[in-house]
Amino acid sequence: MKQITLTLMLCIFSICTYAQQITVSGTVTDAENNPLIGAAVLVLGTTDGVITDLDGKYTIKVNSGQSLKFSYALIPQLFQ
Repeated sequence: MKQITLTLMLCIFSICTYAQQITVSGTVTDAENNPLIGAAVLVLGTTDGVITDLDGKYTIKVNSGQSLKFSYALIPQLFQ
């Protein structure tokens, strides 16, 4: 009986945890509204993150209430 109860509680907990996750998507652009290719989008306090595509677009799943950090570094050596 204890094992059945524990299993049921774990199933309910995992469903509740999954239900709090949302998908965030958008486009990262510069000051002139040009898309930034390869910008990093990270979930603060975790190691979860994605990189923007050729159009500056990203999609990431986060828990409700989490914050995102955006960063971009231009590597000058690539453009010489």
